[in-house]
Amino acid sequence: MSEGIRRVALVAHDNKKSELIDWVSRHRKLLTDCHLLTTGTTGKLVTDVTGLAVERLQSGPLGGDQQIGARIAEGQVDLLIFFWDPLEPMSHDPDIKALLRVATLWNIPIACNESSADFIVSSPCFRQYERRKPDFSAYQNRAVASPSA
Repeated sequence: MSEGIRRVALVAHDNKKSELIDWVSRHRKLLTDCHLLTTGTTGKLVTDVTGLAVERLQSGPLGGDQQIGARIAEGQVDLLIFFWDPLEPMSHDPDIKALLRVATLWNIPIACNESSADFIVSSPCFRQYERRKPDFSAYQNRAVASPSA
């Protein structure tokens, strides 16, 4: 996580939204000083219940998961809190896997449930930690064979 204001992405599947809202409510004071980025429906609930300001993107199935993934790739997210439901099949499952993949790729801490979220925000690292940003220059500069004509 970068120094300064923490940029926290909040995402929850339908069956986990109330659990995430309860978690955010318990940690409201801590999250007040963070820039909160959410998918659409989750963001509305966070604001309605807690009064916290959030930047709302599209709903997950409408591309919100991909928008958060893009923000991660652009270096605009420090922590992903994603309460996902392992018991429910999701129509946009490829988007979810892509979001988790890109967060892992860019070395972003991921909390997938209440316990892991509690561990992360209660850690001294949440307040002061400089995340090691991966260096993909070798990958980006690799020679690619040109297609044969």
